Amino acid sequence: MLKEERHKIILKEINLHNKVLSTDLKDQLVVSEDTIRRDLNELAELGLILKVHGGAMSKTFHYPFNGNDQVYAREAKQVIAGKAVHLFKDDMMILVEGGTTIMEIAKKLPETLRATFFTVSPVVALTLAEHENIDVITIGGKLAKNSNIHTGASVINELSNIKTDLCIIGTNGISLEDGLTDSDWDVVHVIKAMIRASKQTVVVTIAEKMGTVQKIKVTDLASIDYVVTELPPDSPFLSSFNSGTGKPVFL
Repeated sequence: MLKEERHKIILKEINLHNKVLSTDLKDQLVVSEDTIRRDLNELAELGLILKVHGGAMSKTFHYPFNGNDQVYAREAKQVIAGKAVHLFKDDMMILVEGGTTIMEIAKKLPETLRATFFTVSPVVALTLAEHENIDVITIGGKLAKNSNIHTGASVINELSNIKTDLCIIGTNGISLEDGLTDSDWDVVHVIKAMIRASKQTVVVTIAEKMGTVQKIKVTDLASIDYVVTELPPDSPFLSSFNSGTGKPVFL
């Protein structure tokens, strides 16, 4: 495989999943560790990625205040945001995670919406706070640099004391067989606690992530109430994710 082709695959994986491990890239591309190390160094020198311990991550995800043009699949995420906000009603209590899709949702909230938002993301909290009729409550803990959300026992304990109407989460992997999956152990435990803390759970994801699987399971697909993608709900592609239980509902 030519270097240019490897670089395209590496960039796609990093943009899609926010962070990738060198060992996973080595296995996927069937090359040596030295080759992956050189590829990541070159991409980092070009300013396209950030090297981190054991792999690399997206610059956009790590620095969400950078220009909007750097957000991967931004137009698709804006479509998702436009759909997701229709689930919000006045006087709801809504729990949201972090990430670029959640940020687009925070930007698209109707000015007239009156609601209370809980979030584990300091960046999302700042964006939500720009809306006059929104009350924002942050759930604090150790800030995970790979995901820009708060993690740890204190976050999980705080989440156990609330019961919100909706929980809005992203995902790094989603499939019919394996459900929601992620690669970060600490983040997985926070997401599990968020699901337990809400009456209904909404997953927002670009369709490109559907059918992909990460190493750590979050929950079965049938335990999710809604999945919001940029595709129309009657898309043949989405019909292949029907679990037979009537859940989730695709929007």
